Amino acid sequence: MIREATLCNTISGEAVETWLGQSWADTASDVGNDNIRRMMEDARANGVSGFRQIVQRFPSGLELPVEYTTVRLGAGLMAIGKSLQAVTDLQTRLIADRAAIEQDYWKRRAAESKYRTLFDVSADSMMLLDPKTLRIVEVNPAAAAVFGRERGGGFDDLLAESDRVGFRSMLQRVREQGKAPGIIVHLGEGRQAWGARATIIDAETGIVVLLQLSAVGSLASGAERNDGFTLDHLIEFLPDGFVVLDRDGAIRRANRAFLDMVQAGAEGAVLGVDLGRWMRRPGADMQVFRAALNRNGAVRLFPSSVQGEWGAEVEIEVSAGGCSDGASVGVLLRDIGRRLPQDDGGKGTRTSIGLRAEPDYDIPLKQRVIDAVAGVEREYIELALARTGGNRTAAAELLGLSRQSLYSKLNRHARDGGS
Repeated sequence: MIREATLCNTISGEAVETWLGQSWADTASDVGNDNIRRMMEDARANGVSGFRQIVQRFPSGLELPVEYTTVRLGAGLMAIGKSLQAVTDLQTRLIADRAAIEQDYWKRRAAESKYRTLFDVSADSMMLLDPKTLRIVEVNPAAAAVFGRERGGGFDDLLAESDRVGFRSMLQRVREQGKAPGIIVHLGEGRQAWGARATIIDAETGIVVLLQLSAVGSLASGAERNDGFTLDHLIEFLPDGFVVLDRDGAIRRANRAFLDMVQAGAEGAVLGVDLGRWMRRPGADMQVFRAALNRNGAVRLFPSSVQGEWGAEVEIEVSAGGCSDGASVGVLLRDIGRRLPQDDGGKGTRTSIGLRAEPDYDIPLKQRVIDAVAGVEREYIELALARTGGNRTAAAELLGLSRQSLYSKLNRHARDGGS
């Protein structure tokens, strides 16, 4: 029976005086009763018991894991306990972290399985290379059948001597910038021309290069040039993304630059898919793009953005034109994310806010500020309307305004411009 109880400062607010006269076992969880009995038996027999853990219930309803030892004092016993709450919290966090690690592991395994499936079934010849030694880390069945190489073999000796410097330069650029335009290399005993593109992959064994090879002859479609190149081949290795859409906006042809842009592994992953799946910017999405294309027959430098399958977002400019019957449309998507602003010594900024190189000091400063603000507002409205192809509702959404507010500003600027 409990005769006296004292708590540490961290839980001193508990009304433990209600415990007095109760059995210690009644203040603990049922699973701790056996441990309490053993501690009391050990203390009576040996003077002190070993440490045992119970779940202590407090008058407020709080339950804490506590580790007790019991000591014999004369005819009575004294139980001394230490809270294990901090240990329990740590164990809970460890379990949660372990579960998160396992979840990430299985996600990675799923991604690796998808990659392995695409790697093995791809009709393109593909290899994983060690970027330093050019040893073959992995080779898919298509490449193994064409080049007769297996894992661990060398790639350098497949290259024509004249292509080795250019090929290593491409790999160096990929390692530094993450991507590089494809090049033409000549491989094998017959020195056949192949289009080569490289991508950096972070594998368990370290950084490797995914090399995609397409035979130049297999790309034939259209009139051949004297040097063996075809129009389709040139489109394939454009540095800008290029797609062909049908009348419903579904993709019928996509080059490698577009696949890199949307983070797709092969052309088959995007064929038949609406381009709007990746163009999602409000006011500059496929709906606005199609409206401008249908109205004007062509679109030039339409600003938008593309969001890839793995979350990468690219700022783009889109130009497009199609057949007279609208059965197919060619779309060029240019990455402008790395375009550097021109250094004009601040003149562009001054011009954009309506300042001249030498302001007119006869005009009060307050009026000049009002005019500059109006100029900036007018310029942003014009840019938004140009981006949305004149769609005022989309322009208002792009500017964060209501449609009525945009109309009001347009009317005001029209009056000011007229005056």
